[in-house]
Amino acid sequence: MFNSNLIVLLAFAFTAHPLIAEPSVVVTLGSIGDRIRAQNPDLAAARMRIQEALGRINQAGRHANPEFETSIEHDPSFREGKFEVGFSQRFPITDRLRLEKDVSLTELKSSEAEVREVERQLISKAREAMVKILANRQRRELLQQQSAISKEFAGFLAEIAQKGEGSPLDAGQAKLESASLAMEMRLLGAGETSLIGELRPLLGMRPGEALSVGGILPEASLPESAADPSNRPDFQVAKLDAQAAAQGVALEQARRYDDVEGGLFAAAERTEDAPEGYENEAIIGLRFKVALPFWNKNEGAIQEAEAKRNRKELEAVALSRNICLEAEAARAEMAEWANVIAEINDTLLPLAEEQSTLAETTYRNGQGEIQSVLRSREKRLQLAAARLDALREFHLARVRHETALAKP
Repeated sequence: MFNSNLIVLLAFAFTAHPLIAEPSVVVTLGSIGDRIRAQNPDLAAARMRIQEALGRINQAGRHANPEFETSIEHDPSFREGKFEVGFSQRFPITDRLRLEKDVSLTELKSSEAEVREVERQLISKAREAMVKILANRQRRELLQQQSAISKEFAGFLAEIAQKGEGSPLDAGQAKLESASLAMEMRLLGAGETSLIGELRPLLGMRPGEALSVGGILPEASLPESAADPSNRPDFQVAKLDAQAAAQGVALEQARRYDDVEGGLFAAAERTEDAPEGYENEAIIGLRFKVALPFWNKNEGAIQEAEAKRNRKELEAVALSRNICLEAEAARAEMAEWANVIAEINDTLLPLAEEQSTLAETTYRNGQGEIQSVLRSREKRLQLAAARLDALREFHLARVRHETALAKP
């Protein structure tokens, strides 16, 4: 009895397992940034740059290790000899160690900004893919609506053709139109699969994990035109690199003078003082070394550091200008697409709807031709598709505008 119950339970478990669906990742245009910050592996790898910079901070500004010295001397007969031990330490005579710490701290801030820049680029790519997916999906929904109307109209034509009241050729053309719409929907479905394939790695998804894209493209609305380059992580990196380069100039200037070296030594010596015999002596002393800057004053490194500082400052100025131009161009493009959408919504689509309804009503009453109906439907579909294309391009430009301004 026990064995039979166990077999039944195992059989139920194996049959029920396929019914348990894997949980899917649900993302929207608004939540995609949070998903990337939490799960993207490239961003997680980029964050290790901060740890690298912390390691450089811990290493920078340290004194050189002290040195231990020893020496032994003796004559061939080992009757006379000398033994010496000593410790020495090098000390900078400039503020080089503090400058090294300052440069490393600026590089840490730059590494943090670099991570935010990687995040900005990843979110921008993901949002562009999301806009294309949502536009593709809305296009498919439009075709589904059009296909339903075409099937209904094709059924009407087939019915009147069977009664001898209509042309079989007209019914065939309407059926062909409906089939063409179905094929176009399949092509859009294949395109959406490709776009989802591009989006999945950006979201840090695992193989076999399902993705569910939610939401729709909102209506076009222009954002504010103010542009502030200081919010951009790459501009922050440029400014910090310029600051580090300026600190590097001071550091190279401090390196014109080598470290001084001071030490303490003790020695014991045994010598023969004839005819008195052998004498033992002990010596304690100090050593001091300083390099004379006659041949090397670090001029070349200072010149290089100054040129680098000037280059970094010019690069920051150029980037600031490019950011403003990028934001202005994206907003101007958004304004153009918004005008196109408004014209299609307010003028062209209502006119196309009216003409399509009129052409179909006229044909049903036996006063028109099927070509007029198909042309009016094709024109209405083209305008609806053009509106979706304009809305897609508007939101792609909006993504570029928000990316240019580093908006979350």
